[in-house]
Amino acid sequence: MLDPPDVTRILALRQQGWGTRRIAEELGISRRTVRRYVRLGGYRPYVRRKTPRALQAELTWLKERFHAVRGNARVLLREAHERGLQIAYSTLARVCKPWRDELAAKARATVRFETPPGQQMQADFGELRVRIAGAMTLVHFCVLTLGYSRRTFVRAFLAERQEHWLAAMEAAFRHFGGVPREMLVDNAKALVTFHPHSGEVQFSEAFVAFCQLHGIAPRACRPFRARSKGKVESGVKYVKRNALAGMSFTSFEALEGHLDRWMREIADVRVHGTTHERPIDRFVAEAAALLPLKIVALMALPLIRKVASDCLVDVDTNRYSVPHAYVGRKVEVMVREGEILIRCEGIEIARHAQARGRHRVVERGEHYQGLWPRHDAAALAVDSFDAELTRYDEATR
Repeated sequence: MLDPPDVTRILALRQQGWGTRRIAEELGISRRTVRRYVRLGGYRPYVRRKTPRALQAELTWLKERFHAVRGNARVLLREAHERGLQIAYSTLARVCKPWRDELAAKARATVRFETPPGQQMQADFGELRVRIAGAMTLVHFCVLTLGYSRRTFVRAFLAERQEHWLAAMEAAFRHFGGVPREMLVDNAKALVTFHPHSGEVQFSEAFVAFCQLHGIAPRACRPFRARSKGKVESGVKYVKRNALAGMSFTSFEALEGHLDRWMREIADVRVHGTTHERPIDRFVAEAAALLPLKIVALMALPLIRKVASDCLVDVDTNRYSVPHAYVGRKVEVMVREGEILIRCEGIEIARHAQARGRHRVVERGEHYQGLWPRHDAAALAVDSFDAELTRYDEATR
C-alpha cells in the first residue's frame, strides 16, 4: 500500500505523459502497482476483508475461548471444529488478530509506580565476565536502588547465594545510613521459596528473619514480570554498560575499589533520565525518611542448610562435615569471626575454622564414626593383597 502523496505523484506523472515503466523506475515500485492506481484514479484505503458470515454469530464464543486458551489459535481451531464450525486456520487467525494485538499491547503496557521517600528499595543480581588478574572471571554483582532518589549501591561477589543477597542488603543499609520500609526482590530461590500467581508469597526463613531484624516488609515481584522492579533492572544494565564494560582489574579487591569510586563519582552525580535530577540531590529528602539503621552483625543470622548424603553442608562454595546422624535434616549455619558453627534444633553439632578459598572440603573424622568399618575392611583387603604381591615379587627375583 502506498501513501496518498505517492498516489498523487503517480497520477501527476501519468498526466504529463510518462509511461508505466518510467513511473515505476522513478518511484521504485512495480509496474503493476502503477497500473492499479491509474485504473482506480486515486488513493483507496485498504479495506479489511469482512469476517465470514458463518463466524458472525460465533464471534462472542470465539473471543471468550481465545482468551481461555491463552491465544492458542490451534487449540481454538480444534474446539471450533468440534463445535461444527468448518473454517480454515488462516481464516481463524485473521479473525483472532485484533484480539492478539490487544493482548500484546496489554502485556507491553506498564504503569510507572513511584514511591515516596524512604518507602522502597529494589534488589537484583546481574552477572558479567570481567578480566581479573589476566583471567576472564564471571562476576556476580548485587544492585540495590532506592525507589525515590534512584541512588544505587553495588556489591560484587564470585557467586550468587543467599548469604550474598543478605550481605549486599546489609552493606547497602550502611552505605545509605538507613533502612527502607520495604524490600522488593525478584523470585530468586535464595529468597522466595514459593510464589503463586495469586495468593500469599512464601519467603525463605533466613530472608524473613533478616527483614524482621531490620523492620522491613519483604515484597516479591510478579513471576515473569521483571518490570515490576524496573528501577533496579535499569540499574543492573547501567552497571554492566557503564561501570564494568571493557574494564579489567589486577585483583578482585581492585574491582571492589573501582565500584566504590564509580558509585560516588559517577552514579550518584549523573542526571537521571527519569527524574531529571541527580540521585545525590534527591537523596536529601530520602535520607530523612529512612528508618534508623540497627547495628547488627549480619552473620548473627543463621543460614538454613540441608545435610547432604555425604554428611556435608554448603557455605559459600565450601563444604563442611557434620555427624552422619544428621543426614537429610535441616541445620542452622552461623559464620562468626572465621568460624563455621552448625546447629540443629538449637544444639551445636559441629564447629569448623572457615576455609579460605573456594570449593574446599573441611571434614572431621569423628563425624563419620560408625561408617568406617566397611571402609577399613576394604582397606585391609587392599593391604593384604599388596603384601601378598610384595612377597611374590621377592620370591621370583
